[in-house]
Amino acid sequence: MNISFGECTARERLSRLFDAGSFEEWLPPAMRVMSPHLAQLGVPAAFDDGVAVGRARLDGRTVFVAAQEGEFMGGGVGEVHGAKLCGWLQRALLERPQAVLLLAESGGVRLHEANAGLIAVSEVMRALLDVRAAGIPVIVLIGGANGCFGGMGIVARCADRIIISDIGRLAMSGPEVIEASNGVEEFDSRDRALVWRTTGGKHRYLTGDCDSLVDDDVAAFRAAAISALASGSLALTLASLQAEHQLLALRLQQARPGDDGVDIWRRQGIAQAALVPDLSAAQTRALIKEVA
Repeated sequence: MNISFGECTARERLSRLFDAGSFEEWLPPAMRVMSPHLAQLGVPAAFDDGVAVGRARLDGRTVFVAAQEGEFMGGGVGEVHGAKLCGWLQRALLERPQAVLLLAESGGVRLHEANAGLIAVSEVMRALLDVRAAGIPVIVLIGGANGCFGGMGIVARCADRIIISDIGRLAMSGPEVIEASNGVEEFDSRDRALVWRTTGGKHRYLTGDCDSLVDDDVAAFRAAAISALASGSLALTLASLQAEHQLLALRLQQARPGDDGVDIWRRQGIAQAALVPDLSAAQTRALIKEVA
């Protein structure tokens, strides 16, 4: 039976994705490590501040895992939320698990906490890169209803590998933010088809912004995570960063005003680009092989 990854809560994903009964949570809700800011603003808090962190096993191998809860403030990162992620990553440097897996679902910085949230995201980025530099693979899984935006979108792109579902979304600025800043003429956030053609999992996979595209199914995410774990870490070198920048520069050079995802896919050599939104994850993966 297929179980939707997107419809699961953070803890349901942790219990279903990893080996049965293996998740050991640090700073669980019972410890009530909560944001010191939300109560002052009259905003309800969560006992875990919207993120669960700890250790688990994946196919018998010890991994560090964290899952953001999109149902609490859209998975937004505040001071405590970020501190939990930073401490979790710093502990990975000491215990050296087989890999670090982040189940990301976040709109980015929690605006209620302003600078505290911004600083938290920057510290998470630094800690994640320290883990990668130590040779420990970092894998990000994206498939929740809120997607992965803002600072967490940057954090995700700092990882070794990204696994995303065909309903997942990944970007720096969310559709509503772009519309609020530049007007509906720039980006209509109510056009859901446009949103997915611009930030959705298929688009990210076809443009090389993620490594694996899977169905919205917990078992599919688990299989992709096991495969990514077996692949090990990627070298974090100046040469690899320069190569990435060259690809981004080429993409910018080729961009045209008013480009849609379909236009970009067509330039990549995908003959029936207009059909992509209706394809399954497997059919979309096959398109890359056809172009290659």
